[in-house]
Amino acid sequence: MTRSSLLAEEVVSVTVTGQVQETDVAGALRGLEDGSSSVRLRAALAVGTAPDPRFVGKLVERCAVEPEFFVRDMLTWALTRHPVSSTLPEMLREVRSERAQARSQALHTLSKIGDGRAWPAITGALLADADDEVARSAWRAAVVLVPYGEESALAAALATQLGRGDRETQLSLSRALVELGEAIVPALHAATSDADPGVRAHALATERLLRDPDTGFGYAIEEAKRVVALGGAGQEGP
Repeated sequence: MTRSSLLAEEVVSVTVTGQVQETDVAGALRGLEDGSSSVRLRAALAVGTAPDPRFVGKLVERCAVEPEFFVRDMLTWALTRHPVSSTLPEMLREVRSERAQARSQALHTLSKIGDGRAWPAITGALLADADDEVARSAWRAAVVLVPYGEESALAAALATQLGRGDRETQLSLSRALVELGEAIVPALHAATSDADPGVRAHALATERLLRDPDTGFGYAIEEAKRVVALGGAGQEGP
């Protein structure tokens, strides 16, 4: 039997019994660092199935360095299974990390936890983070955590990022803005007069998505670019 198989058996014992013994903790913690992504995935599943405060630190540590998307997603799920009193302080520290993946994953986890006390941590610096993945995670977290009455201010902050990045990044921003509903209209309308044609096109495409959520972003952005090229950016309003 291989070392990975032995670790997988140790991890499964946590899941099957639902009770965390010292040997289970040790096996699960080793599993989270195993060289096999399948073992790491099972370890994350196990510690989320049988939450224990002793797991939180290692889960947070792994979020910052885990290379596989599906494992990271399971790590986040495992964290959401633990008490907010244990996880929230850790996430608030991680959003200030120098490591981009740590910031991004912490923001993603905060959006899943959904505790409004995290709102002050969603700073303008994070919304405009130089790393696209961090910024995208910040946008998603912001629209989940924004307090009632702050939607327009958030829309104005998000609108400063219009025109940024590749199509996936722009789609993420448009989706975040649309989640805010009619509060985004003034900010988008102002952006349609921006000096940058990329900003104008992105604003118009987002307006289109707000009006017709079934419109594909690819179509919306290409149509918006044509409008801008024809000099009609300011003619499409809310």
